[in-house]
Amino acid sequence: MARPVGSAPVARHYLMCRPTYFAVEYAINPWMDPDAGVDRTRAIRQWEELRDLHLSLGHRVSEVAPVEGLPDMVFAANGGLVVDGRVYGARFASAERTPEGPAYLDWFRKAGYTETREPKHVNEGEGDFITMDDVILAATGFRTEAAAHQEAERFLGRPVVTLQLTDPRFYHLDTALFALSGEQIAYYPGAFSAGSRRVLRALYPDALLATEEDAAVLGLNAVCDGHDVVMAAEATALAGRLRALGYTVHPVELDELRKAGGGAKCCTLVLRDASV
Repeated sequence: MARPVGSAPVARHYLMCRPTYFAVEYAINPWMDPDAGVDRTRAIRQWEELRDLHLSLGHRVSEVAPVEGLPDMVFAANGGLVVDGRVYGARFASAERTPEGPAYLDWFRKAGYTETREPKHVNEGEGDFITMDDVILAATGFRTEAAAHQEAERFLGRPVVTLQLTDPRFYHLDTALFALSGEQIAYYPGAFSAGSRRVLRALYPDALLATEEDAAVLGLNAVCDGHDVVMAAEATALAGRLRALGYTVHPVELDELRKAGGGAKCCTLVLRDASV
């Protein structure tokens, strides 16, 4: 069982993208049904509540301008990986999202990030990379190529641990695992191959293990600053276990964005500057 929280929250800088053009017009993961219909006004209101919650918790939020014709650009976490102020850009697996990579990299360059890398290999940013204190956890299986793990390791100068996703519902790492701190995680074992489960048990023997029920409402697509956890309101059992460990849980309603397979973390890219 994960150890109780023992540190104060860490103020962070997040990048987000308003869902001005959000829609489900194609299906590139099992969550997406173009015939289901989307209430964009409601999606925007839910996104604004998430942004305002981040601000109320003491975090800084920057926004990248949405681009018409890119309905999934709201999922900013996929737009890159920022470690020690260095930006490893995204190269999307699907043609529908391919233009997002250059759009996000352009924002970073205009924002003053001088060390950026346009990737050679397919990767979807923090969707498949989770930065811990000593390593970067990285997934492959549905979107990000394993070769991108090696490319990121060389560019960022941090060891990368490869994990294999096997359940298409959890097509990105951030749908199946999130960092509670720089040293501890919560995850759903059923999303990973047997070999990857062994790796995770070895690295994080005290990790918090989520149930399929909580994973199935994207309860693990959560944002934690070491004390406060922003997560899907429907993941009530996981929320209760986190509270029992001393975390303050902030449930958010993001069911409209979940129609495209996204939650709180998908909408939130962590900008880790050199001092973070």
